[in-house]
Amino acid sequence: MPERRVVISGMGVISPSGKDLKTLWSNVRGGVSAAAPVTRFDTSKLPVKISAEVKDFNVSDYVKSRKPERFDLTIQYGIAAASLAVKDSGLDVTTIDPDRAGVVEGTTISGMESIIKTRDAFVNNEGNFRALHPYNLVASYCGEGSGIISLHLGMQGHAITYCSGCASSNDAIGYAARMIQSDDMDVIVAGGADGTMEMLHVGFCRLRAMTEQTGEPGQAMRPFDRKRDGFVLGEGAAFFVLEELSHALCRGARIYAEVVGHGQSCEAYHATDPHPEGLGYARALRKALARSRLTPDEVGYINAHGSATPLNDPVETRAIKTVFREHSKRLAISATKPVTGHLMGAAGALETMICALSIWHQEIPPTINLNEPDPGCDLDYVSGQARSYPVEVALNLSAGFGGRYSCLALKKF
Repeated sequence: MPERRVVISGMGVISPSGKDLKTLWSNVRGGVSAAAPVTRFDTSKLPVKISAEVKDFNVSDYVKSRKPERFDLTIQYGIAAASLAVKDSGLDVTTIDPDRAGVVEGTTISGMESIIKTRDAFVNNEGNFRALHPYNLVASYCGEGSGIISLHLGMQGHAITYCSGCASSNDAIGYAARMIQSDDMDVIVAGGADGTMEMLHVGFCRLRAMTEQTGEPGQAMRPFDRKRDGFVLGEGAAFFVLEELSHALCRGARIYAEVVGHGQSCEAYHATDPHPEGLGYARALRKALARSRLTPDEVGYINAHGSATPLNDPVETRAIKTVFREHSKRLAISATKPVTGHLMGAAGALETMICALSIWHQEIPPTINLNEPDPGCDLDYVSGQARSYPVEVALNLSAGFGGRYSCLALKKF
């Protein structure tokens, strides 16, 4: 039988750059950074004092259940974004065969907040186990997010959480697409969520992965620039309604783009550093192209991982050159993390959403703060301002600690 096709019929976002698609796209295409001084905890003794936080968020605006604030922030963001995606799609979940609809979530730290709450309650009450709230144990499971989202949406066929570092939500979308292609599901709500917290910020300070620049926050993160020194930590969630094509067409759904392939790899090289030759990036790119039945010269736009760390950016550039050869000079590449912040496990989903919006609007967002390109970063990074462009195929690249790489391919429908 011919392979079933997968399309994006709905999108929902909770991000530092906007809690709806219109605001997100306006800020991303306009290069308006969400980086600002941290407000959630004291940074006076820390070298990094900025992040990209979600502002004015109230989970009760999205979740009509009892005590939604008991959920970890990661889960709150996920429920909200998934609910917005279903609303945007116009899908009536009650009309779907319950065994043919599911949820796939990607995350890195979901559960950490509850683990810390549980430990603090136990220690601060001199080992009295009755001081612990029973729900904190349940919420500490890494996979609780997908279960709670399924419960809230009423999707009964499948609920799984993918955790592969900052490649998590890219992998979650790729896994969901394959579930539909293989005729296991007709509809899957897929994406990623992560919320920032003090210990995560402190840990990245110790790793020296975040930018320590002290000037204007919006100018601190500089992908592919000679003066880059790390990323701005972000938070939030981005979710999609993925549907089998005929299922979407039969109900007259709007289609943003088609998901045509996914490639992933693991270098098994280093706990945090990429291989100098970009082997993991290159393998993920080649697999995505092969799975999509695309040739390199059919790709017009790549949303790069672009973490602005000294090691990543030239390695990612090298890998793109290796795979695309002469066509790499004609590619439009942009890194949008300086605008949104690095959403960790949700970064891939948010940047795939930006790819889908680029296809929908036929416009490519810019890489901001690229003033002095690094000698090893010599491709077209769409520096300065957005560019009108007939985007037919867009790729999103994500990378996670442990040498995990993920590439999603989207195509104009």
